[in-house]
Amino acid sequence: MPHITLNSAEPGIRGLLRFRPETGRPLSELTEVLLRGPGTLTRGERELIAAYVSGLNDCQYCSSSHSATAAAQLPGGMALVDQVRADASQAPVSAKLRALLAIAAAVQQSGHQVTDKLTDDGVRLFEEAFDKLLVAVEKSTQA
Repeated sequence: MPHITLNSAEPGIRGLLRFRPETGRPLSELTEVLLRGPGTLTRGERELIAAYVSGLNDCQYCSSSHSATAAAQLPGGMALVDQVRADASQAPVSAKLRALLAIAAAVQQSGHQVTDKLTDDGVRLFEEAFDKLLVAVEKSTQA
């Protein structure tokens, strides 16, 4: 028996978002920006992080949907998703993505699990990515 009686038969979080549209709509918009807005990560990489955290949360609906979406957008497909979900530290992903997966796993446990080393590694990798982005933008404006 569910803890909350919903006014929708939609599965997973979709039913909860429809239950309270005044809070569900902004959460959906935030999710859209995080997963599909501009950034240094591809949509597939973002979905991969979501699949990884959803697996850690033991949420079958979210894990399945994010895994399928990531697999469809990443060159490694479902094999890569499965490798990340099994052991992100050994999966064949970039150092930046590996650092982000480690931070995401720490946050999933508790904000107190996010160490200075995790954030320092993440900041360093983002600075490198941002520098590359600035160079690319500068080149494109000069062309």
